[in-house]
Amino acid sequence: MNSELTNAAAIDLCSHMAENLIPSEIIKLGNEINAKIKQGEKIYNLTIGDFDPKIFGIPPELTEYIIDAYRKGHTNYPMANGMLELRSVLSKYISSKLNLTYSTDEILISAGARPIIYSIYKTIIDPGDKVIFATPSWNNNHYCHLSAAQKIELEVGPEQNFMPRASDIAPYIKEATMIALCSPQNPTGTVFEKDTLLEICELVLAENVRRKGKQKPLYILYDQIYWQLTFGNVKHYEPVGLLKELKDYVIYVDGLSKVFAATGVRVGWTFGPFHVIDKMKSILSHVGAWAPKAEQIATAEFMGNEAAVSNYLHWFIPEIEKRLTGLYEGLNSLKNQNYPIDVIPPQAAIYLTAQFPWKGKKTNELTLHQQSDVTKYLIDQCGIAIVPFKAFGASADSAWYRISVGTLDSKNIPEILESLKKGMDKFID
Repeated sequence: MNSELTNAAAIDLCSHMAENLIPSEIIKLGNEINAKIKQGEKIYNLTIGDFDPKIFGIPPELTEYIIDAYRKGHTNYPMANGMLELRSVLSKYISSKLNLTYSTDEILISAGARPIIYSIYKTIIDPGDKVIFATPSWNNNHYCHLSAAQKIELEVGPEQNFMPRASDIAPYIKEATMIALCSPQNPTGTVFEKDTLLEICELVLAENVRRKGKQKPLYILYDQIYWQLTFGNVKHYEPVGLLKELKDYVIYVDGLSKVFAATGVRVGWTFGPFHVIDKMKSILSHVGAWAPKAEQIATAEFMGNEAAVSNYLHWFIPEIEKRLTGLYEGLNSLKNQNYPIDVIPPQAAIYLTAQFPWKGKKTNELTLHQQSDVTKYLIDQCGIAIVPFKAFGASADSAWYRISVGTLDSKNIPEILESLKKGMDKFID
């Protein structure tokens, strides 16, 4: 390395923001596990919130629509706010499925949900503005860093299904510019109960009445990208559906990636108040974060095909639920046998939340001094890679983990449970 650079230890070589940006711990962990697997180690990698296409392929109709769109030459720039064909279909879909009314000008298409979330932050937040979000939480800490926001993190626990309440938010609401909410929640797979979300909505509305004409509004970023993946009697609730007066203050995050196993297709969307969506469009236009035109045309065709959408979900949702339920029942059985483990019943998304309170446990060979030792023990001794809630902003000693089932072959569940049991059988009381 150039000596001039190595001698400039006290000087940022890039922007202060870039120099201090923390890489994704989930991706880092996933890469480490994949390297071990390539070296021949047998590890079930249940870290990344993605899908194995051999198990969960995208809908076959969507595949054909994408191929057809390329054959028809849809390879030039798309419209800045997304192809009208897709925005029109989404306007109808949102109305039909969520009973919400948003025009095509209040909908914006992007290359997945990440650019959408980034642009919400950049549109709403000035440097120094405060953002409230609960932890564990997916990536809000990173988006705060990217937008120079001050984060107000509310660590909530299993007693409230890891979902924030109005009472958690109320002490900070007057100083905040945005509240970032997610339901179904990543990483926990839990959802807002109706009354819990309604109380938050009423709090936000009252605060905006107080601010009117005096202060920037208080907005809600509502990430609901997993909303169609709920199980049993669990229902999805969202802010404007509960309190229509909030429509000017809620920006939704949604997309194709999770509910149709299409993470690599890169079609996401947002809908919300026009004055916010229009500014987001301008930001994303400068970034160039458009979803490819062919994929947009294909998504419009697919989302407009009610039979294709229904048939896929009729197959997909039970397959995800089967994996989550199988793991939950197995882990709960181990808990009932007095093994040191706990687990939250699955409600939605592709995640199961489990607790491994093994810090301080000993075997004949080692002692698990830190929670990071527990994570390593799970990998090395149990052959299972899962993500600690620390990676989602929870405290370093949190014993809770996210288990992702998008790459899980259901026939491997008994072996995973047996491997966990063998790992715990090594503990010395």
